[in-house]
Amino acid sequence: MIFEPISHLTDKDDFLEKVLLYTRLVEVFAERNKLKIGTSSSNLHSICSELNDMGVIESEDDLKKLEKELGSDYPHFINCITFAIAHKKAMGSLLDKLNNKKRKILQQKELSSSKPSLVEFFAGAGGMSCGFTQAGYKICFANDFENVCIRTYRYNHPEIPSKNVNEGDIRKLVDHLKDYISTPIDVVVGGPPCQGFSSANKQRIIDDPRNELYKYYIQAVKKILPKFIVMENVHGMLSVANQVVEDYKAISERRNGKTYSYNVAYKLLNSADFSVAQARERLIYIAIRNDIAKEKGISPETIFNDIEKDNANNPHFILQDALSFIKPLSAPRIKNQNEIDSEDCGKKVDVNQFNGDENAYLKLINYGRRIPYIFNHKARFVNDINYEIYKTLNPGEDATNPKIAHIMPYAHRNHCFKDKYYKLIPTKPCRTITAHLRMDCHSHIHPFQIRAITPREAARIQSFPDDYLFLGAYLKTYMQIGNAVPCLMAKGIAKAIRRYL
Repeated sequence: MIFEPISHLTDKDDFLEKVLLYTRLVEVFAERNKLKIGTSSSNLHSICSELNDMGVIESEDDLKKLEKELGSDYPHFINCITFAIAHKKAMGSLLDKLNNKKRKILQQKELSSSKPSLVEFFAGAGGMSCGFTQAGYKICFANDFENVCIRTYRYNHPEIPSKNVNEGDIRKLVDHLKDYISTPIDVVVGGPPCQGFSSANKQRIIDDPRNELYKYYIQAVKKILPKFIVMENVHGMLSVANQVVEDYKAISERRNGKTYSYNVAYKLLNSADFSVAQARERLIYIAIRNDIAKEKGISPETIFNDIEKDNANNPHFILQDALSFIKPLSAPRIKNQNEIDSEDCGKKVDVNQFNGDENAYLKLINYGRRIPYIFNHKARFVNDINYEIYKTLNPGEDATNPKIAHIMPYAHRNHCFKDKYYKLIPTKPCRTITAHLRMDCHSHIHPFQIRAITPREAARIQSFPDDYLFLGAYLKTYMQIGNAVPCLMAKGIAKAIRRYL
C-alpha cells in the first residue's frame, strides 16, 4: 500500500515525503477555501482511526513512534489530520491516494473488472500506462529499477496494489515472473533502453552488450506470451529495426499443446499526430500472437493502419497551448533553492489560479475535469550569465546567435552543441522533452519568461494530466517526465489494439 506502518518502516525518506505531501494538500485546501488549520480538537480515537485507515499506524501505541519519527513536524501533521476529519466531505477525494483503505477499495473494484490486462516493463513514472488506463485497461504488474519512478507510479495509480508495482532489475526478475503474474495477459508494453547503435562493424548491432536489457524484455515476453506486445524506443533504433523483427519472429514457445509465435511490424510515429503539443518521434513495434492474428484476421500492419485512421483528423496543438493558463514564475537567483517553495518561484503543491479546462489542449489532457491544485510547477535556478542569455535570445534562437557571443560559455563547442541554449517557439509544437533536462534546461528556455520550463510545463507538453504528481527530488522530476511516453500517444495506440480484445 502507499504507507508502511511506522512500526515496520523500511524507507524513512519515502514515508516522510508522503507525510509532508499530506500536510501540504491539507494546507492548499485550507488556503483555497480561506479556512484556518487550528490546533487538534478531535478525540484521540478519531485521529487513530484516520491514521489507521491511511496505514500510518496499526494501533494507538504507535503514536509515540510516529511522534519520534516526525519530530517537530508531528504537531502540525496531527492538526492537519484533525482538519481533514472535520472537512472530509468538502475535501472529497483529495487525500484518497494517501489512504490505504481507500486504495484497497479501488483495487478490489479494478481486480473484478473485465478490462483488458496490461503488464509494463521499464515503466518509468507511468506515461505509457497513463495512456493505456485512460483507454480502459487494467494494469496487473509494472516494473522499473528507479526507486523514485516506482514511488511516483504507485502514488498516481491507487487502483494497483503497491506490491504489483515492483522496483527491481528485469535481469533478476525474468525467471520469477510467475510469482507476480498468475493470470493470462492481453498486452505487454515497455521501452527497454538500447544504446549500442554505433557499433556498425558488428553483424548484429542489437547484440551489443549495451542492449542487454532489450534481450531480457524479449525473455519476459516469452514467459508471459501476451496477445499483443508494444515496444517503444528512440528514433535511433531504426538502424536495428530489422534485427529486432528477427528476434520477435524467432519466438516459438510450446504451451499447453500449442506452439505460440509472433508477427511484428514497426513504424515511426510522431506524438504531434496524437494531439500532443510536442514533435516527438518514437519508434513503435507492435507484435501479435499467431493464434490471435488468425482468429481476428489481423496483422501488426492492421493495427498501424487503424492508428493512422483513428488519429488522421486529430487537432494539432502548439507549445503555447500547453504553457497557457498557468501561474507565471520567476527563476531563483540564489543557488540551492530548488527544493524551497516560494510565491515567486513556485511550489511543489499549490492552489491552481486557473481551472485546467481553459483551452482545448488542457481540456484534452485533463479529460474535461477542473483541477483546483497544481503540482511540480517550480522554476529552476538561473545564474547571472544564463539569465542574460535567456533574456537576450528570441524564440527560435540558439547558442550560435551573435547577440550572445560575448557571454556564451560554450562558444568553442557550438559546432556540436549549437542548441545547448535554445529558446522555444510558442507557435509550433515543442521540441522533444528529454531526460537531459535534469542536467540543465538551457535547451528548453521559456518563450516569454526569463527562465527554463518547469517540470509541470514539461509534463503538460508530454500530455500528463495536471494532477499527475511527480514525487522525489526536484531535478529527478525532469528525468521522470523526459523519459516518459506521451500519455495521449500511448492512449491512441491502446485504443487501436483494444478493439481486438
